[in-house]
Amino acid sequence: MNATNQKRAFLFLLLLAASQVAFAHTVNYELANAPLHNVIGFYMKLGIQHIIPYGLDHIVFVVGLCLLSTKLKSILWQATAFTVAHSVTLALSMKGVITLPASVVEPIIALSILFIAVENILITELKPWRIAVVFLFGLIHGLGFASALNEIGLPPNQFLLSILSFNLGVEIGQIIVIALVFGLIILPFGRRPLYRKSFVYPLSAVIGVVALWWTIQRL
Repeated sequence: MNATNQKRAFLFLLLLAASQVAFAHTVNYELANAPLHNVIGFYMKLGIQHIIPYGLDHIVFVVGLCLLSTKLKSILWQATAFTVAHSVTLALSMKGVITLPASVVEPIIALSILFIAVENILITELKPWRIAVVFLFGLIHGLGFASALNEIGLPPNQFLLSILSFNLGVEIGQIIVIALVFGLIILPFGRRPLYRKSFVYPLSAVIGVVALWWTIQRL
């Protein structure tokens, strides 16, 4: 093979590899030519459902994030870090840039829930580094979201819109969970002297036991 043919072969392989990355996700042909509002509605609803009612592990994780601090601002900072992180890895995973098998991702997600539960019991106030830890956990959860989303697939010409709509749905689901925990537990009981003993410790203990079981089950 001469130099010209070698260059052509190299370029062909490079283009082939690029196309594989660009279309690494499963293609949803049913929505390929659908109106934009149908695409947005479909993936937003899918994102919400991935939290409520089907994402029990993500619900438990968000509940755990709400227990250490009674300040809504602190809770929202954690939720924001989590959202930014899972949005990044979700998009990269759907593009095929980052991929990890579910057999690796799912136990780590369970361990992240266990970590939050144990931390809630061991420390009495939210530390600044917790935001960084939540961000790192969000990166892993994003890979879990990608695994579920890849089962449905994305329209070939609406990748970004679909990802943004799905993330918006996930965020809405998380906000609903936060609102319920804040409204039902933190607002009425958060200022009481026995709040930690009555709510934080027992709820975190239950979350920890469940997360430990999930970890063992998923290994």
